[in-house]
Amino acid sequence: MQTDWWTRDDLRHDKGRLIFAGQDAAALASRYDRPLFLYGATRIRANLARLRTALAASGCDHRLYYAMKCNRFPPLLRMLSGTGAIGIDICSPGELDLALASGFAARDISFTGTGVANRDLDRLLAEPDLHINCDSLSQIRRIGERTPGRAIGIRINPGFGTGYGDSDRLTYAGARTTKFGIYREQWAEALALAARHRLTITTLHFHVGCGYLSQQLDAWERAVGAVGAFLADAPQVHTINIGGGLGLPHRAGDAPLDLDRWAAIIARHFGAKRSNGRGLTIAVEPGDYLVKDAGILLLDVTGVERKRDTLFVSVDGGFNLHPEPAHYDLPCEPIACVIADADADRTAWQPVTIAGNINEALDLWAEEHPMPPLAEGDRIALINAGGYGSAMASNHCMRGEFYELLI
Repeated sequence: MQTDWWTRDDLRHDKGRLIFAGQDAAALASRYDRPLFLYGATRIRANLARLRTALAASGCDHRLYYAMKCNRFPPLLRMLSGTGAIGIDICSPGELDLALASGFAARDISFTGTGVANRDLDRLLAEPDLHINCDSLSQIRRIGERTPGRAIGIRINPGFGTGYGDSDRLTYAGARTTKFGIYREQWAEALALAARHRLTITTLHFHVGCGYLSQQLDAWERAVGAVGAFLADAPQVHTINIGGGLGLPHRAGDAPLDLDRWAAIIARHFGAKRSNGRGLTIAVEPGDYLVKDAGILLLDVTGVERKRDTLFVSVDGGFNLHPEPAHYDLPCEPIACVIADADADRTAWQPVTIAGNINEALDLWAEEHPMPPLAEGDRIALINAGGYGSAMASNHCMRGEFYELLI
């Protein structure tokens, strides 16, 4: 049988049946009567270990914070907190409460958010051990007015960025002015505000895009290099938070992110030789890199019907359950949970369009995608569904029901 680009030990076909995290996906899905998100704990832990190894190779002290906005399924959060190997990044008071309830101590929580209201600040500042990265001059001022003398981080915008496929929608810093962070033109005012309120700037934070792979590393390094000018003006900074955004393959032509090259960039710009003995700690906020390829979404086939020159396969879940493919062109490739004739020549497979059950024209999971013969009652799996799926899901058309399971 032909090997698919996404095949690995914990995600593969065995005699035509999809095996995920050691489980028969179709058999497991048959126990549920709704769309089902499955997450593999072993894969998440392996992704975490791979990232920690790369950071160790950089020679820099480092700390990891899982980006909760990527997936907030409580059993997954409790599993991560139980490893003792990672803190958590939050962006709202609600996420703070969930992080604490999931076993993370306040000292292991980092907040980075935009549009922060006074009520948000009051809740956050009630946790003195919580680290806060300020995204705007207003946040610096209001924190200083409430808790003068506090330690803070500042999110900067280096003016360079990148994302998956060089997409503008996935680039958070660059030629187009974005809402994120403090630009170089505002830097002097930010420093003055902090000094006025005796705030100690201990961290510089930057996050310049989502889903970058090896071909975007040159662009990512330009952003990394621009941080040096900010750092030179902030002698009390001991942590550089490089944000998240580490990507993974979504299409057959994508190569995995070269972590060795990524770590070498970190060492080149923030290692001991460049920091003049300051001993910088590198903080990273992975979300997708840990959980996206550790999750699949299982859907039932509700119909197979040709309309003009298109063969539609309808399924019982739409883009409201996982908005990224529709909004960001980050596909979740569909695969059959059962291939009746696993040894058949794939040239006989037909290109199909996988259509969801939301009454919107953009609710298409894939177009002209080769699939084996499918019929009502069959099941398909959407891979790379572990990040920004359930966490972004809505009840559009009142079709927001689904189950989640951590294996």
